[in-house]
Formats: sequence, C-alpha cells, structure tokens
Amino acid sequence: MNRLTFALVKSLFALAVCGSAAVAAEAPKAAAAKPDPAKGGTLYDGGDAARGLPACMSCHGAAGNSTIVANPKLAGQIEAYTYKQLVDFTTPNRQQPVMTTYAKMLTDDEKKHIAAYLGAQKQKAGAAKNKDTVELGRKIYRGGIAEKGVAACASCHGANGGGIPAQYPRLSGQHQDYTYAQLESFKAGGRKNSIQMTTLAQRMSAEEMKAVADYIAGLK
Repeated sequence: MNRLTFALVKSLFALAVCGSAAVAAEAPKAAAAKPDPAKGGTLYDGGDAARGLPACMSCHGAAGNSTIVANPKLAGQIEAYTYKQLVDFTTPNRQQPVMTTYAKMLTDDEKKHIAAYLGAQKQKAGAAKNKDTVELGRKIYRGGIAEKGVAACASCHGANGGGIPAQYPRLSGQHQDYTYAQLESFKAGGRKNSIQMTTLAQRMSAEEMKAVADYIAGLK
C-alpha cells in the first residue's frame, strides 16, 4: 500500500469513527424506568435480608397504616412527596437515625417503587381526640393566625388535608403525636427541608401546634 492509499484509508476510517460518534450523541437517552408499585410492595412488606434492610411495615404498619403514633401513616401519601422525603433523609436537611440509615441503603429506583406503592394504598381514618381544642385547631388550619403571620394550613394542604401533588403532603388522618413532633422539629431547626414550615412553626406556640395537629387527625 503506497503512502497516498494509506492516507486515504486513514481519512475514511476517521470519518467513519466521527460519524458513529455523532449518531451516538444524537441518539435519545433511554427513558427512565417507571416506578413499580409491586416491587415497592415487596420491599415494604419484606425488606431485603441480604442487605440488612428491614421491612418498612415493621414501623409503618401493613399497607402504610401505622398503629404506632410516633411513626407516620404513609398510606395514600402523595407519591412525589414520599420519594422526596426518602431522598431528604440522605441529606443534612432531614436527619433521623433510623430513617437516614435505611434511606441510604435504598437505590433511587427503590425509593420510587416504595413511594408508588404507598401512594396507591388506602389510609385508615383518624380522629381528633381533644374536644377542648378542636375549635382552635380548626381556626388555625382554615384561617391561620393573622396576628402572628401564620398562614392557613389549608392554603397549601387543602381544605380536607389532601395536599397538593408534588408540592405539599397529605395531612388528613395523620397521628397527632407525629404531626406535633414534626412541627416542633421544624421550630427547633432539627428538620430543615422546608423553609415555609420552619418559618410558620417558629411563630406558633406549643398549644397552637397541638391543637392543629389534633384537628388534622380528624380530617377526611
């Protein structure tokens, strides 16, 4: 092969390589896998013993209906919100010894699968327990506390506590103790993943937080 022929072959090879690279660059990226509620249910109910990952239901109850008042009901929670919280537990913005440990063990897809499973479950109703504060709780939830600059909870979480998908969580039927604990955590700076909630909680008294938490438990 003479020099001219060799140079021509080399040029054609280079063009072929560049052309292949250009086609690869233009090829659309593979679509992300859709969340699979069935896979989420398997993890939620049984965990993954090989990785030391316990079943979520051991703390949050069958189908996300926790019977432990310190642990939230997750059934029927907005899918995008549950996923965000699982991600937040792996960051400094929301640290909790148990959840931070287990959230870090889950892959991103597994977080999405579990969130999809829980979003499809039906929540068991709760009930307000303190008749002496239910009216105060109702006023705060529906109208806020104007003199303190506290907005109505309903403005973000809906009149019946159903939340707004991908933005604000469902609150209706949630355990009083859990809701109050989260408000306290926002107020004290322990939970840092919502600027709005931190601001509002810091303007509320313990009595006001307990009243609204109890009212929320009875929303349907």
